[in-house]
Amino acid sequence: MSSIRNNIDDVKNDIATMIAGERVKCDAREYAVTSRNLKTREEILSAMVVYGFLTSSEGYVEIPNRELMGQFSDMLYKEEELGYIHRLAKESDKILAVTLEGDSQTVESVLKYVHDSESPALQYNSESELSSIVNIAYLSARDRYQVIREDKSGKGFVDYIFYPRRTSDRVGIILELKVDSTADDAIGQIESKKYIQRFKGKIAEEKIADQVIEVGISYNKKTKKHSCIIKNMLI
Repeated sequence: MSSIRNNIDDVKNDIATMIAGERVKCDAREYAVTSRNLKTREEILSAMVVYGFLTSSEGYVEIPNRELMGQFSDMLYKEEELGYIHRLAKESDKILAVTLEGDSQTVESVLKYVHDSESPALQYNSESELSSIVNIAYLSARDRYQVIREDKSGKGFVDYIFYPRRTSDRVGIILELKVDSTADDAIGQIESKKYIQRFKGKIAEEKIADQVIEVGISYNKKTKKHSCIIKNMLI
């Protein structure tokens, strides 16, 4: 991990992407294990593969398991050099709380702060890039929820479903993302594709929640504005 600290600008966006559950393109090579002075992104990621922090397949690298995902998550909280990723991880307790309270304006303001402080690094050219940031924004939710990405649900694939881990938590979350669209469209997709049906299946099996919060988050590349709508649905 020391190589990450020493070359943080080269790999911090890759770390954000991998913690969101995505692979990143990298032709990992074993030469990195013999080098004591890792400088490039490829050398750092290659060394992380060799030492078992990442796995490599078909020209991509990724975090292989939940235990290592936890180690990367801990690093986000501790390493100020990670810039916007560190700041967003530190805000994750707050963003989960205001989501559960239905405070969409605070969700928007946190995402705006992070984007504006790091621009132009965050271009949001695709929903997967927005997803990386939103995933870290809700990092602390993983202590209370089983967070499933792109779960088959109803008539399509939902971006995120949060299943409560504890019997004391009776609220689930369905989260949908849009780029160059609207938060209304995101909510509309949740409802038109009946994403809640998958959650109802879980509830029928496990009796884990009484209500579901629908969250639609969008980003407009022209206006550079985040929008969020939160709806509370009883089951």
